[in-house]
Order: sequence, then structure tokens, then C-alpha cells
Amino acid sequence: MSREYIAVVLEEMPLTLQELALSCAVTEDWIIEHVRAGVLAAPPEGDPAQWRFSDPVLRRTRRLLALERDFDANPELAGLVADLLEELERLRIRLRRAGLAPD
Repeated sequence: MSREYIAVVLEEMPLTLQELALSCAVTEDWIIEHVRAGVLAAPPEGDPAQWRFSDPVLRRTRRLLALERDFDANPELAGLVADLLEELERLRIRLRRAGLAPD
């Protein structure tokens, strides 16, 4: 039996709350808790069923989940560490563009 996979560019097709939860193997309540804690980007007001999440939010969600699991971190601490890691990535990109990337 062959399997066929269809890839979609998430920038063009955001994920729903349910799709994000399924993609990260967490509950919808986990996502809602992290949005309300301010560590995941989504409009905190309104119906969560109407929220849409882009590819960067998917990556951040997976990072938060790993930090919480691996280091037993609470959402706020995981969010702070994720912020620092994302800033480090941005700085490394700037260094590479400037031709100053360390070997």
C-alpha cells in the first residue's frame, strides 16, 4: 500500500486551533492556556475556534512543548527561553548576512 502526502505552505494556509493541537500532539486547552499566558501569538479575545496560526507559531509551539517536557518548565519560563532562542537565531542570521558568521 502506498501513502500519498500532500504538503501545504503554512504561510498561505494557517492552521486552526484543532489542527495546531493535532500537529503538536497537545490538547486544544493546552494551546488556549499558552495563548492566554501570552507565550503563543493569537488574538486572546474572541472564540478560540476562530483563531488561526501560522508556521512560526507552529514552530514556537513545538519548541515550547519540548522546553516544558525536557526541563519541566512552566509556560512562562518556556516562553522566555523560546524568546531568547528566537532572538539568537535572528542575530545569527544578521551575522551571516554581514559576512561575520563564526565558523
